[in-house]
Amino acid sequence: MKILTIIALVLATTMAASAQTSTTFRDAGGRITGTATTDSNGMQTFRDGRGRTTATATTDSNGTTTFRDASGRTTGTASRPRR
Repeated sequence: MKILTIIALVLATTMAASAQTSTTFRDAGGRITGTATTDSNGMQTFRDGRGRTTATATTDSNGTTTFRDASGRTTGTASRPRR
C-alpha cells in the first residue's frame, strides 16, 4: 500500500500543472484504489479507496513541494533543480 501511495504522490505531483483537478487510481480489476484532487489553492489531497485522506502536498513559491501524512506531519519534501 505504501508503494501505491508513493506512486500516487509522484503522479499527482507531476499532473498538478495540468487542467485536471482530480485523478482516480484503479487496480487491474478496475476497482478504485485511490484518488488525488487539487483544490483552488493548489493543495493536493490523496485519498484511499474508501475516501479516507492519506496525505497532502503543497508547493510553495520557490517550487518546493512538502508532503504531509493524514495527521499533518511532514513526511518529505521535493525541490526542483536550481538553475
